[in-house]
Amino acid sequence: MKWTHVALCLLFPLFSNAQYNLPEDYFDDPLQVPLVLAGTFGELRSNHFHSGLDIKTQQREGLAVQTAAEGYVSRINISHYGYGKALYIQHPNGYTTVYAHLKNFSPKIEKFIKEQQYQKESYEVEVFPSPETLPIERGEIIASSGNTGGSGGPHLHYEIRDEQQRPMNPLMFGVKIKDTRSPILKGVYVYPMGEEAHVNGSAKRQKLQLIPLGDGTFKTEKINACGEIGFGVTTIDQQDDAWNQNGVFRIEAAANGSQLFQANFEKFSFAETRHLNKLIDYGYYTQNKNRIQKLFVEPTNPLSIYSNLSNDGFLNVKDSLSYDYMVKITDFEGNECVVRVPVEGKMVENISPKEDLKTPFFAPASEASHFEEKGIDVSIPKNTLYEDTHLDIVFEDEKIQLHKDIVPLQNSVTIGFDVSKYKPEDRQGLFIANLNERGKPSYSTTYKEGDRFTTKTRNFGTFTLATDNEAPKILPLNFKDGQWISNNKDLKVKITDDLSGIKSYRATVNGKFILMEYEYKKNLLTHDFSDGVVTETENHLKIEVIDNVGNTTIFESTFFRK
Repeated sequence: MKWTHVALCLLFPLFSNAQYNLPEDYFDDPLQVPLVLAGTFGELRSNHFHSGLDIKTQQREGLAVQTAAEGYVSRINISHYGYGKALYIQHPNGYTTVYAHLKNFSPKIEKFIKEQQYQKESYEVEVFPSPETLPIERGEIIASSGNTGGSGGPHLHYEIRDEQQRPMNPLMFGVKIKDTRSPILKGVYVYPMGEEAHVNGSAKRQKLQLIPLGDGTFKTEKINACGEIGFGVTTIDQQDDAWNQNGVFRIEAAANGSQLFQANFEKFSFAETRHLNKLIDYGYYTQNKNRIQKLFVEPTNPLSIYSNLSNDGFLNVKDSLSYDYMVKITDFEGNECVVRVPVEGKMVENISPKEDLKTPFFAPASEASHFEEKGIDVSIPKNTLYEDTHLDIVFEDEKIQLHKDIVPLQNSVTIGFDVSKYKPEDRQGLFIANLNERGKPSYSTTYKEGDRFTTKTRNFGTFTLATDNEAPKILPLNFKDGQWISNNKDLKVKITDDLSGIKSYRATVNGKFILMEYEYKKNLLTHDFSDGVVTETENHLKIEVIDNVGNTTIFESTFFRK
């Protein structure tokens, strides 16, 4: 193994932070506990790369979050979804650190942002304080960890961004994670690419049988191929102290000693993150929920994560020649997994062809397309598709099956419905719904203009008209009408809507706005009495909740406090 390792180092040069000239000792850890990761930088997520580290918080909320270096709070964003409560700290060296899914902020930040929320009369706010407003010292406690926004459990999302606000891998800045385990290879796939290309007599994608060699490396069954072929892998990484299936740091490929491909999860821009769908086999993922990372770069793939490419990563196999194709998968600590694929050039005349869908609905990628039948229309702007595509579209009465979600989209497609047959009063509860695989409708943002309703989507699927005439429900949880609640620290109210979903809410006490935090994962509204806006003994509470089609529920109650 020693000589094998030396050979691999010569073939695949070792990574060095020097290429970025990074300050590896500038930032402290954001938590004062041993760091264990639930998610790594560049990890493959739905339609995006993960832009930071997800640091475990011992399965609880409320851990002290400290700033990694001196600076000032440059941005505060509070959202029901996404990052939830998030802080952005600008540092003198040009970098920005980001702390997300927070439970609450330090007293001085909390006081500042509450003033903004009450001024705007909104829980969701985004503000950009001046450098003099909220200066921060190195190691200062700025928040407590939480589970707000789109978080799937308590943790701290931590980012480091460069001067152009591009996220970079925090591990490159000296964050230390215990990791002695090699990445795990789950599968190797091969793709015949050209019209004449084939593998084992077929032009279709194939999964190869993995054979462990007992020293941590693998080989696959030998394949007979000819023409231009590409490969893909399914792989994860796991650190020592967690079983989370995290992303790897680098993937490289070579053939007969010459490097063909390298993907580096070191830095990316938010403008390109959706193009992750060209890194993976998108159709395979949507059908199998398993992401194959392609080890080749197609012409329409604009990602910047690649380097050391030769022939865009494709292997051009010639008849009667042999090839030793090798893949090395590496985590940040240098633990690696290697697999070799023996390839024998062998021309076959009668091959099993690829499935080639031909439909009346042809959409060229470089041109806008428009299709219309039965009062339903579809508009696809140019450069929304990556490649020219024959679309499988079925127009039905008030429903359209718009292809399948097996083709990725760069931009939004517009779907329109003619609703002229509906009376004006019946259109109030009408909306466009996206149907999932089980036929369950979910609200798709609906724009209503006269006789035409439209929606935009960045995923193909099935859409239909649906009606929601039922108003949201409001249920008090920790108080009753007419009750003394002097010992309560807060008001808790559950709000739900069965179909179109909650659009907005507003709460007042004695006619004065009060702030209520909305935790959508729990359908929970909470007002904290420490805000100091409820000062009377007798208090009249009024909460108005509106769903996405305008159905409204008003809840009123009286409570008493000393």
